[in-house]
Amino acid sequence: MTIALVGGPNAGKTTLFNALTGDRQLVGNWPGVTVEKKSGVWTGDSSVRILDLPGIYALTPYTPEEGVTRRVLTGQRPDAILNLVDGANLERSLYLTVQLLELGIPMVVAVNRLDVLEKRGQALDTALLSDRLGCPVTALSAAKGQGVDRAGKLALAQARSGTPPRPVSIFSQRVEQALEDIGVLARSVLPREGRAFYLSKLFEGEEEAQKALGAGLALRQRIDLVVSACEEDVNDDRVERIAAERYAFAGDLARRCLTKGRGGRSMTARLDRVLLHPLLALPAFAAALLGMFWLSICLVGGWTETLMATLFRGKWSLLGRELLGVVPLLDYALSRVGCPDWLTSLAVDGVAAGVGTVLTFLPQLASLFFCLTFLEGCGYLSRGAYLLDRAVRRLGLSGKSVVPYILACGCGVPGVLACRTIRRESCRRLTVMTTTFLPCGAKLPVIALIAGTVFPGGWWVAPTAYLAGVGAILLTGWLFGGSRWFPPGDTPFLLELPDYRLPGLGDLVRGTGRRVGEFLRKAGSLLVLASAAVWFAASFGWSQGAFRYLAGGNLECSLLAGMGELLEPLFAPLGWGDWREVVAALTGLLAKESIVGTLAVLCPGGLPECLLVPAAALSFLLFNLLCAPCLAALGAIRQEMASPRHFWLTVGWQTGLAWFVALGVYQVGSLL
Repeated sequence: MTIALVGGPNAGKTTLFNALTGDRQLVGNWPGVTVEKKSGVWTGDSSVRILDLPGIYALTPYTPEEGVTRRVLTGQRPDAILNLVDGANLERSLYLTVQLLELGIPMVVAVNRLDVLEKRGQALDTALLSDRLGCPVTALSAAKGQGVDRAGKLALAQARSGTPPRPVSIFSQRVEQALEDIGVLARSVLPREGRAFYLSKLFEGEEEAQKALGAGLALRQRIDLVVSACEEDVNDDRVERIAAERYAFAGDLARRCLTKGRGGRSMTARLDRVLLHPLLALPAFAAALLGMFWLSICLVGGWTETLMATLFRGKWSLLGRELLGVVPLLDYALSRVGCPDWLTSLAVDGVAAGVGTVLTFLPQLASLFFCLTFLEGCGYLSRGAYLLDRAVRRLGLSGKSVVPYILACGCGVPGVLACRTIRRESCRRLTVMTTTFLPCGAKLPVIALIAGTVFPGGWWVAPTAYLAGVGAILLTGWLFGGSRWFPPGDTPFLLELPDYRLPGLGDLVRGTGRRVGEFLRKAGSLLVLASAAVWFAASFGWSQGAFRYLAGGNLECSLLAGMGELLEPLFAPLGWGDWREVVAALTGLLAKESIVGTLAVLCPGGLPECLLVPAAALSFLLFNLLCAPCLAALGAIRQEMASPRHFWLTVGWQTGLAWFVALGVYQVGSLL
């Protein structure tokens, strides 16, 4: 048995999915958390599979994740639908419900956020709602676990019985007559299952439904005659008429089933008077983002960087005893067991030094991830998208682009995947193209390394890095928005503004732990491989007429030096006078944090060995922040672009822009 969770964005489907399956999928108080279907086994019955589908407002797909939900429901047809309805926004949520009823799939309506209704002093008449919808209705609070088991059991009972919802009269008499006429004309192509759904889509003239049914030109023309006569009688457009009558039914039903609550403004309304104020909104949003970066990079980084460096590479005293850091301790242990010199060098100077240097910045990353999780959970993330929509729309972007940008500050991959919630294709691709300009968590160690070694006490380095990313986004939108690559268009901006809520400590810990865990998994795989590869290329080369291990650390004869010197002329105008910097930048294509690990392997004495002057250091930093991202993010970009031309345009533009920005910074900085 398969039960599909279907509902609007931010209705609480993933929370319910976790409660039913015992899974730990990401939960956030913002729309677009789920962009792909997820599957799990119900803890109450191991023979039942639960599908968590992306949130949709209607069964008309405008975005890729909405298309996923539509294809599952119409193509795979699960055994039952558990329609999760947001009780705090009942009228809007029921608009989707009345469309799901037309599919003819056994269904249970679960009204979520029962706890919110109780706080408002509202009561829900589930019996009346069930009678009018023609299917079972239950109330629950997914976040608190109230009524979850009952909803699952009701859905399973419906799936086993195979009983579709009772037909409900939604449309006016004139529209119903037109639908009946279409049913007669299209009886040869209409399927038995979901007949009412396809009738309404043929009435609307939806091309996707026409293609799915194989409706020929002659049939479409006869249907158009029927619909045109109906439009003339009701004096309204076909699509708008269907939508208006569905909303009228949903609104009347919501008013009948839900009693009025207490008067007065809610906490969300009071906060939005300030946070969405015409004058205060943008400064408040900017202050929130700057505060997040200051907390993670300056405050936490300021007092933990030395501590973590000592933990990994230094020595400290505890109760009068001198203790070794991780890297010196590993060196001591391997020497005691008589490990060969080359193996000791690989483990200590290669893997441990590279990975350890990156892990030095783990507290900063964890604090940044914690702040991002809090912004998502409290409901403020959606407000940022709403606030900036008008400004970025002129550049061919959308307010929904803001959500991927903020997520990309944690990791570029989920940031790119979040672009699926953007309806217009050209806007979605332009957002994908620019998302990785903003420094992600993997680039944070590079920022901290430059700020801590070349500009001691340089608090301004991190804000400059993020402002450079914003500038690159604005420039790209100005140049490419509205071009033939990204043609202009006007798509309605639809976004859920959820109620503010204080995220639970467990949600914050899990969200932060998930992101930190992903970073550590990368450190345990890609970084180890990158550090080992860099060590090998730096430790072997041609010496005295033979290819051998360079025991004396003669880097100038290594394979790595040869490759770096070959590419050095390309980067010399940017101020990089040392092949080690070139090699470090190249390893950043594997993983951006590898840049720090590579420099740790090639410069045991620290970054000053590379003789980076301030202008060259900024040039090096900006190039690595703006150029093509790591392989994982490139894979996500390739997938979301769904166009080789757009993918290679993105890679070429990002790399070219990074080179010219670094060139300008170094040349102008040298003059100053």
